[in-house]
Amino acid sequence: MNEGKDQWSSKLGFILSSAGAAIGLGAIWKFPYVTGMSGGGAFFLIFVAFTLLIGLPMLIAEFVIGRGAGKEAISAYKKLAPDSLWVWIGRLGVLGCFLLLSFYSVVGGWVLIYSALSIPGKVISEGANYPELFGAITGSPWITITGLLIFTLANVLVISSGVQNGIEKANKYMMPLLFIFFIILVVRSLTLEGAMEGVKFFLAPDFSNITGESILYALGQSFFSLAVGFSCMVTYSSYLKKDVSLTSSASTVVGLNIFVSLLAGLAIFPVVFAFGFEPAEGPGLLFMVLPSVFSQLPLGGLFLCMFLLLFLFATLTSSFSLYEIIVAALTANGKRSRKSATWLTGLVIFIAAIPAALSSSSLSRITLFDRNIFDATDFLVSNIMLPTGSFLIAIFIIHQMDRVLVKEEFNLSSNVSPVLFSVWTILMKWVVPITIGVVFLNTLGIIG
Repeated sequence: MNEGKDQWSSKLGFILSSAGAAIGLGAIWKFPYVTGMSGGGAFFLIFVAFTLLIGLPMLIAEFVIGRGAGKEAISAYKKLAPDSLWVWIGRLGVLGCFLLLSFYSVVGGWVLIYSALSIPGKVISEGANYPELFGAITGSPWITITGLLIFTLANVLVISSGVQNGIEKANKYMMPLLFIFFIILVVRSLTLEGAMEGVKFFLAPDFSNITGESILYALGQSFFSLAVGFSCMVTYSSYLKKDVSLTSSASTVVGLNIFVSLLAGLAIFPVVFAFGFEPAEGPGLLFMVLPSVFSQLPLGGLFLCMFLLLFLFATLTSSFSLYEIIVAALTANGKRSRKSATWLTGLVIFIAAIPAALSSSSLSRITLFDRNIFDATDFLVSNIMLPTGSFLIAIFIIHQMDRVLVKEEFNLSSNVSPVLFSVWTILMKWVVPITIGVVFLNTLGIIG
């Protein structure tokens, strides 16, 4: 374990923090709208399959690399494969986290703005046009930039304070509360007239709408929602003690993630159909649907305020993991303090995120590959860089990392069957890289 670095105080703290890193915008914001745009139930089924067969093995792999090396992402690959090009996996992860934060922070700003507006009850109102409200917020340069700035400052203040005393303590209280309020939201959504049409859309597979791009989106979503592919979990697991089972921890995180994705779908799609929204509304789906749900509840304004504040926390816990991989890399050589590295990271990310923040206003006419700046960055990170990073990690852990160390970390503090290790090895050696390769070739039109 690296000197001067925090450790998670317990297995629960590590699991909740890892779940917090995964259960944020990926599961709550992005999953519903990507599912809506990609065919509903069939997409959800493919997403679950990818998460179990590829996402879970990948999460275990990042845990093994991180705790096995006891180093943050870049230094981990340097230690495990010295004087080689494998270090570029870590560097790709740092770059990917930077690009991801350049649009993730924008959405975090939206959540923050909605949370602030909900406190005095200015979101829910009789006859309100929620799509119009969302358009007014995202279409205002000053509002989006202000939200981005405050969200960035919140990350900087927490990350500069360390790991255990900030992220871990908050997760132990806020993540369970998020689940409670999500369940309340689902129960209310399912009791709306016409809700069952939404449930059918979400849970009844219709593969006629599935395309190669939909499958790529499902693969990217499984990586995005688990925070794998950029070695974030390599950094997180480097703070982990040796008495914690990596396999059981990873399984718990994946299970929580799928459960939250299920809750998100059951909370959103019944309302989409009950209120006549289009399931393919896009990134604004959650911000236009949530107020409609809570407006039907007694004390709906209060419930909306509480949920948005909890949603903001989930958003922050995810962004913490992205900041952490960058800051940990900048402080690895001991020449730069955590505080100075965090402020530098926050400043650069804030500047880099401004174009995405203005994608719906001043820079709306600028497009890259027929997408605005926000959507183009999202596509690059989620559907190109994350699968690429996962492909390289799969090759690294099977063909480069010491097999004795891999098996030791895999089995440490757990009574797993030798068969399970063999199954995991087969998945990482064949299923993960081949699936990623086939999906890419299909998307490019070379096969299928």
